[in-house]
Amino acid sequence: MAPLKGAAPTTAVVGAADLAVVPPPQVDAPIALLVDVGSGRVLYARDVNRRFVPASITKIMTSYVAFDLISKGKLRLDQRVPMRPETFRQWHRIGSTMFLPSDAQPTIAELIEGIVTVSANDACVVLAEGAVGSVPAFTTLMNQAAADLGMRDSHFNTPNGWMDEGQTYVTAADLATLSGALMTRFPDLYRQFYGHAEMTWGGITQSNHNPLYGHVEGADGVKTGFTNEAGYGFVGSAQRDGRRLVMVLGGYDRPNLRAAQSRELIEWGFAMWDAQPIVAKGAAVGTAMVQGGTVRELPLVAPRDLSVTMPRGTKATYSLTVRYKGPLKAPVAKGETVGSLLVRVPGESVHVLPLVAGADVAGGGILDRLRDGFLGLAGL
Repeated sequence: MAPLKGAAPTTAVVGAADLAVVPPPQVDAPIALLVDVGSGRVLYARDVNRRFVPASITKIMTSYVAFDLISKGKLRLDQRVPMRPETFRQWHRIGSTMFLPSDAQPTIAELIEGIVTVSANDACVVLAEGAVGSVPAFTTLMNQAAADLGMRDSHFNTPNGWMDEGQTYVTAADLATLSGALMTRFPDLYRQFYGHAEMTWGGITQSNHNPLYGHVEGADGVKTGFTNEAGYGFVGSAQRDGRRLVMVLGGYDRPNLRAAQSRELIEWGFAMWDAQPIVAKGAAVGTAMVQGGTVRELPLVAPRDLSVTMPRGTKATYSLTVRYKGPLKAPVAKGETVGSLLVRVPGESVHVLPLVAGADVAGGGILDRLRDGFLGLAGL
């Protein structure tokens, strides 16, 4: 894994040749990515599969694992977690911190707020230990989540991103995947904890270092990071008029340059690109055959809105294909992922939207199985 500081930027790649008349702003980061989450279209990319040290950007995955545990009922927001003496000795006033005292018993909600808003290193360790008993057990969950999300070039060795000789690493592509999943899978928790400009705890008020806050309309995330090892990095997000853009920047030498260029890049993404809706959340886009159930087919439903992103002033051409491994075997639960919608746009890689069952289908009885058999013999 090559160090970033002082690395020469490679040639940037933008998503459409016809943007030559409206070029993107200057981006000096060695690693850069701008994605429209609704369509998955990459608007700007540079070295997005290069591994780098994330520093505190690691905490996006920490919050993702916490949100997942909360959604499964394995953690409660009002659950209190005591500070262990060993944890206090190791993490008291180390880097960014919530200044948790040795006798602290913060709630899970307070810890997540500290992690997300003020990048609290101490809160990450207290959360990890309180959630699953130890830091290694928590980082195991982080790596399992990364594998489930398809983050093939990322590994997590700490919950807070503190320097660990490169054992924790990510790519811009993986961070965009993680951030999109964080927002779409846990929208209520994301809105509850992300987007805050400051936090007060224990009588101490601290500001969020997100360079978009107060400067970019709709900015609501995600996380900055800095160590001498990693340089200045940033995953930023803003939502405007139904569109959400996520950018990843890695390896700046100066925070002021990171701030200025991140604002210019995301504003360019909103100004120079338009989203054209394709499928609305909850819409049935096809049907799937079911075997052994009380009914023979069920609707395939889009779990979220899907759009195509194009340069402003151009119209999208695309084709849609529904795929599933069929026939589906009953029983099938409503909301279960059972298929995919493939969106093909000329000049782009195929976009894939998971499709879910639009209805419950219970297992059928002997008459239902006989029906399936006779209709199958008839080719129906």
